[in-house]
Amino acid sequence: MTVHFIGAGPGAPDLITVRGRDLIAACPVCLYAGSLVPKALLEHCPAGVRIIDTAPLSLDEIMTEIKAAHDAGLDIARLHSGDLSIWSAAGEQIRRLQALGIPYTMTPGVPAFAAAAAALGQELTLPEIAQSLVLTRTSGRASGMPPTETLAAFAASRTTLAIHLSIQSIARVVAEVEPFYGADCPAVVVTKASWPDQEIVRGTLGTIAGAVQETAIDRTALILVGPALTCGDFRESALYSVDYQRRYRGR
Repeated sequence: MTVHFIGAGPGAPDLITVRGRDLIAACPVCLYAGSLVPKALLEHCPAGVRIIDTAPLSLDEIMTEIKAAHDAGLDIARLHSGDLSIWSAAGEQIRRLQALGIPYTMTPGVPAFAAAAAALGQELTLPEIAQSLVLTRTSGRASGMPPTETLAAFAASRTTLAIHLSIQSIARVVAEVEPFYGADCPAVVVTKASWPDQEIVRGTLGTIAGAVQETAIDRTALILVGPALTCGDFRESALYSVDYQRRYRGR
């Protein structure tokens, strides 16, 4: 028996890997985070599957379901939204599986920041403008931030910030990063990226908090900040330059 952790993607049911889809179709038990994972993905489940929505469950209750499937020798498809590597709460489940000697696999998924960039139709890193992307969040009830990981510390780089799980604190986010970027720096909020009701709010650090307050956005949103979001005047990458010699080009 194996627990297959699967990154279910940002929302659109067709933004799941082929491997993830096939694992869902092969497992007789499916645990999914119903508050964020689209139910359309459950259509890939086999006939007779046991489906459990973990949104209302505690970690102990989730582990009870996993242990029951383990005792019965039934593989589990464990669906988490986005990608498993960030803010998925997979880590605490994996720790318990390791303690119990229950095998598991991890299948990555499309993360929210990638879906947001696709919705905006742009790259988040541009030559000599921004060559790094900082994925971060603010402290919340579910998890605090280490003292060294502050928005100010990341904003000092002036690169592109992708601030997750923080839309309800957008005024505080702006107050912390604006001294480093300036009020005219581009800022964008993308809510429910790739979902049918996806919404994009564009502005600057000086206007974005007010613009968001005029909407109904209160969760499942990503805040993007940085000059690369609107910069059209940047040097082209040397990667495709006629003068750039590399082994694959054969010139």
